[in-house]
Amino acid sequence: MKQRLAFLFCLLVSGVMAQTTKPASTARVATKTPGQLLYEQHCLTCHQANGSGVPNLNPPLRNTAWVTGDKTRLINVLLNGLQGQEIEGEVYDNAMPAHDFLSDQQIADVLTYIRSSFGNKAEAVTADQVKTVRAKK
Repeated sequence: MKQRLAFLFCLLVSGVMAQTTKPASTARVATKTPGQLLYEQHCLTCHQANGSGVPNLNPPLRNTAWVTGDKTRLINVLLNGLQGQEIEGEVYDNAMPAHDFLSDQQIADVLTYIRSSFGNKAEAVTADQVKTVRAKK
């Protein structure tokens, strides 16, 4: 009986200590940008976490003029989708669906994230730029 009481006491003390002990790491967790969250929700599966794409299926988003070049062309890819287009000498089999259900701000956010991630260093896309391209659609 004494052993059971001692065991229960140890469980109780360890439970209280676990609830009051500070975590070992006090490092701040980086907050994800809206563009990164959208990328993870809509793009990551095909274009991968590092933007490398999938050979013969989905094009890479890093080190490509399709991403860092003409903003209008890139905005149109999100608004209209893309299929059967040669991208820097390669053809990819998967069709990219249109993402025109996203708001102008969401498209600007995700494209800005892509244009400034994966080693890319291109200027931001604005919601006004997306709105202008969408109006011509």
